Amino acid sequence: MSKSKFETSLESGVHHQLQALTGNWKGTTKTWFEPNVVADESEMQGTIKPILGGRFLLHEYQGSLNGKPFDGITIFGFDIANNNFQAAWVDSFHMGTGIMLSNGTPTENGFSVLGQFSVPEYPQPWNWRTTAELKDPDTLIITAYNISPEGEEDKATETVYKRMN
Repeated sequence: MSKSKFETSLESGVHHQLQALTGNWKGTTKTWFEPNVVADESEMQGTIKPILGGRFLLHEYQGSLNGKPFDGITIFGFDIANNNFQAAWVDSFHMGTGIMLSNGTPTENGFSVLGQFSVPEYPQPWNWRTTAELKDPDTLIITAYNISPEGEEDKATETVYKRMN
């Protein structure tokens, strides 16, 4: 009996590569609300684990922003049929009660996904690009960028994680 595309991907393809992100992580998150001005720098802890037989990764994290605790969850995956990375993101600060869905492409050491959000203060939606890069087996960098309706892209958050043993 031949293997399914997913079984092959989990054994030696994109899903296999995603498994390298699994583990317990600790690091620092920087947050920007305006270009080039760090508004906050604080500790972040996260756990990334496979779910649904390795089809997806669940990233659960806790940190603080300006001294107030927050937490979040992201589900990362790779859609074999449509050849793209996907993410569903919720947290108790940035997203309020919304869920951001993002799609994207592989990068050299990870992936980049693009989602969209809107808030009542701004009549046009903004984009939010998230990258995940495994710099080495024990260093994971997750960076997010705000992209204005005019196309200006500015760093919004950057988490530099180190793997915890």
